Amino acid sequence: MTDTGNANKMRNREIARNEEVKQVTGSIRVSIWAVTVAVIIGGILLTLGWLSLR
Repeated sequence: MTDTGNANKMRNREIARNEEVKQVTGSIRVSIWAVTVAVIIGGILLTLGWLSLR
């Protein structure tokens, strides 16, 4: 019984590690998209501002 319990604990820990890696990867991907969108919007606003001053 203890072998099965220990195996389950090790399996659960491995699953938790894998889920943590997936979550971090997903968070990084979302952050990259957010920065990209912010840069694009900033560029558009900067261009519009510059054009309005000309």
